Order: sequence, then structure tokens, then C-alpha cells
Amino acid sequence: MRQRVTPQRPMTTGARRARLGLVGLALALVTTACSVPGVYVVEQDGATGAGSGANAKFDPTAYADKIWASKVVPAATKDAVEATTLLPALQADRVGASKQYGKQAGSGAPYSFLIKGSGTVTAVSSGNDVGSIQVEVEGVGKTQLNLAVGPAFVGTAVRDAVGFIEFGQFTNQIDYADAATALNSKVKATVINTLDLSTIKGKRVTFVGAFQLLDPSSLLITPITLQVGS
Repeated sequence: MRQRVTPQRPMTTGARRARLGLVGLALALVTTACSVPGVYVVEQDGATGAGSGANAKFDPTAYADKIWASKVVPAATKDAVEATTLLPALQADRVGASKQYGKQAGSGAPYSFLIKGSGTVTAVSSGNDVGSIQVEVEGVGKTQLNLAVGPAFVGTAVRDAVGFIEFGQFTNQIDYADAATALNSKVKATVINTLDLSTIKGKRVTFVGAFQLLDPSSLLITPITLQVGS
């Protein structure tokens, strides 16, 4: 059976002008959005990372390289609290001291702290991926201080403790996490790779570092600066 095809009526001049008017209005809205501050047209295929240009993929290594010496080290050196002040305060009032001295990456996240101090290396544990040196610091009570020496570094204490790196500066959670990993890699490259762990036991060290308060009796501090004395 043949289907009957009903011919469409030709578009009138008025209808054609109305359609062109709608197209022009849409283009005008897009152009206006691009020119008004705070309004952006988002391209789904070209997500950007913190500090990157439009449609550029976030480079965590470049990000860490850019801020390490210029921002991270100065901020940590300036804001770190003496171990002899911070640790007794945490022992006496963990909640109050955490709010006074610590920073949170988000609601419910563990507090991260910047700490500094000097002490003698009493033990070296470098036979596993998360190696550490134990440092005896006078005046900190029963808290055991351990400085992470790698080769693997865990946690986000450096990123979270410095105070100027926030999730809102990044496109997504992956970039935010990669930034923390890249900062830990800077610790390995600029701090740990210059150490001679075979001779460090018994020597005095001065450090600035970051830690997350997970176990108040034993801290694992990621060093941001570390000087070895006699």
C-alpha cells in the first residue's frame, strides 16, 4: 500500500525572520556571557586545573614546583608551632588545641598541624616503604616524634597544613589529591634525598614539618625543612 505524503507548506517570510531572530538572540546571549565578569561558558571536554590555562590539563608536578620554594616553605617556617608548645597543649586539651593550632581540609577531616623543633635522632627505620627516623625532643611529654624519610610518603598533611591550598582552587577531587602527592614528592626531592640515613643516628636535627593528628602518642611528621647538626 502506498503511503500518502502530505507536502509541507513553504515557510513564510515572517516565520523565516522569526527563526533568524531566535538564532541571533542565542548568539547574543553566549557573547554576553563571555564578556560579563564571573560568567563563563564551560567546555566539558576541557577541564582545567589550579593555575592552568583554559582547556589545559592540570600538571601536579609543575604546580608543586611553582609553589614549593615561594609559598610552601615560607608559610611553614612562619606558622609552625614549637613542639614544646604544641604537643603539651594537645595532650592537655586535644579539641581546644586542635582548633587553636590546626587546620581542617573539610568538615570531619583530621586536623593538620605545622610543627618545628630540635632533637636527637635515636632510631632509624628505613627497611620499609614508609621509613622514618625517631627524634627525641625534650619537653614534649610522652609523645613519640617520627620524621618520615620515605621512599614513600603518605597523607595530605603538607597540602592541608600550610593554609593556602583549598579544594575550591581545583577542578576536581583527583587534581586536589594529585597536588598533595606532588608536594610529598618535593619533600623527597628537596629534603630527604640530601640525607645520609646511614650516619644520622645520634646526630641532632632541626626540622619544620606537617602532620595529621591520628595517634596523639606517636606522630609521623612529613619534614618540609630538615637540617642535620653534629
